Amino acid sequence: MDRNPSPPPPPRDEDEEVAGGDCIGSTVYSKHWLFGVLSGLIQMVSPENTKSSSDDEEQQMELDEEMENEICRVWDMSMDEDVALFLQEFNAPDIFMGVLAKSKCPRLREICVGILGNMACFQEICVSISSDKNLGQILLQCLYDSDPPTLLETSRLLLTCLSQTEVASVWVERIQEHPAIYDSICFIMSSSTNVDLLVKVGEVVDKLFDLDEKLMLEWIRNGAVQPQDQPQEDSEEQRVFRIVPCVLEAAKQVRSENLEGLDVYMHILQLLTTVDDGIQAIVQCPDTGKDTWNLLFDLVCHEFCQSDDPPIILQEQKTVLASVFSVLSAIYASQVEQKYLKVEKVDLSLIDSLIRVLQNVEHCQKKPVNSESNTEETKKSDLTQDDFHLEILKDISCEFLSNIFQVLTKETVTKGLKEGQLSKQKCSCAFQNLLPFYSPVVEDFLKILYEVDKTLAGDLEESFPSLKRGRKKEREIETSMMRGNH
Repeated sequence: MDRNPSPPPPPRDEDEEVAGGDCIGSTVYSKHWLFGVLSGLIQMVSPENTKSSSDDEEQQMELDEEMENEICRVWDMSMDEDVALFLQEFNAPDIFMGVLAKSKCPRLREICVGILGNMACFQEICVSISSDKNLGQILLQCLYDSDPPTLLETSRLLLTCLSQTEVASVWVERIQEHPAIYDSICFIMSSSTNVDLLVKVGEVVDKLFDLDEKLMLEWIRNGAVQPQDQPQEDSEEQRVFRIVPCVLEAAKQVRSENLEGLDVYMHILQLLTTVDDGIQAIVQCPDTGKDTWNLLFDLVCHEFCQSDDPPIILQEQKTVLASVFSVLSAIYASQVEQKYLKVEKVDLSLIDSLIRVLQNVEHCQKKPVNSESNTEETKKSDLTQDDFHLEILKDISCEFLSNIFQVLTKETVTKGLKEGQLSKQKCSCAFQNLLPFYSPVVEDFLKILYEVDKTLAGDLEESFPSLKRGRKKEREIETSMMRGNH
């Protein structure tokens, strides 16, 4: 059976009442038929039907096939604005609220939340649904449900409401008032194998953190677990944060099946690094920091933007790569003493990946000569958006690369030259992107390079006049200081 069967067909006889005043708005859907379905829903949750014996409890968990087909048609129809407005006028949200409060049938609950989710796509109805406190409470309680399809539809509805600027703050406040929602969402992220549900829950968390930093901080701190036998004075050293392991578990689950879902979870981690508590949530517990680093390091070095991939693939991966590099850079900058970071191979692998990304950014930013695209506003808009994300990726990559360059030793540079991560072409690409904003970093790297390979260092200096001028000025200052000492 289809999850959302097609709506009922229009009558063949145009003279019938359905073809006239019985139609909903400009559609061919029948008001009379819809009344009948909603009346049936009311009957299902009426006191005389809900006060059944324990023998009937199992039956309450199931939905009659005919009723399921009809209510699924309403679900499908509710994507039409005229139908959604008519349902609102008929107080259908109140009926659905009654069903959600009283029914034990998972399929019926899923469908009712799904219809409300469709209705909420229209701003006027979204505002109305959001202003109903009782309905809001009932919908948030659906996040505690054990039925994955119901959780999926509830998350979809929440994301729709959070995406409406007029009512987003209302839902943020309600969620803040229900600390148990944090536990429920963490449980879903850490234990569910339903990729669709994980992606949608991730989008809700991402939206919440983007909308409200205070809520993000509360969730970071609420997840801190302190062992009962631990002395109070040692609590700062031993805090374990739940939010990061849960996000990592969800990311691992969606990794191979849904790039957009992985993008969402990487962006959640990136948002966490925008506050100090979030960075500490990642790096303070060695196991969590290592797990985060290993997952992200594996993504950039063994999955995304590989040497045998066409450069254009970066267009698909640019946003997730920007998030991944941003988080890796934050970990690298805050935890340089960790053993999993103090490995020569790590620096060279990251340099190789970062330079390849920068090379591919340059390739993607080359504008093809296409007269047609210049006349189509939509294509112009898309190109602008792509360029914006590519620039963000470029900036993040350059900052991370400069951080790694600052800690390179003579031994690491020697190995990089031997293995090819620091070839002339790659160094030239790095210099081109790092200059002029990271001139001191490049100049210090060039000094090491002169000790290892004078010919290569000299060629690179010749290719970048600003470096040559910088070294000349540096030598003049050294000469002047020597004369002053004499």
